[in-house]
Amino acid sequence: MASTAMVQQISVKDLFLKLKAGEPVYLLDVRTPGEHEIAALPGSTLIPLNELVERADEVAPGEGALVVAYCHHGVRSLSAAALLEKLGHERVASLQGGIDAWSIHIDESVPRY
Repeated sequence: MASTAMVQQISVKDLFLKLKAGEPVYLLDVRTPGEHEIAALPGSTLIPLNELVERADEVAPGEGALVVAYCHHGVRSLSAAALLEKLGHERVASLQGGIDAWSIHIDESVPRY
């Protein structure tokens, strides 16, 4: 598995501010389809972590966009971000605390599970 030691992390607050400011962000949900059905960040692309290697070419952020990988609590997204960096993506971050933290700190209408 790719080392996750140097992966950049972004807080839910910082992500919220980037989205609010209209900065280019590519949201990558690396959870399972079932988890994605329960709760997802608007506009995110679902590619489960276990499919990311085969489907890496589907990760297509716009020019200058920060790729933000997220999962439930921020563990799988660390692996996903490390993998994407290894595959040549330069602007990648893992969402600290995952969608659970987003639900707690940013938007409580996002279901927790």
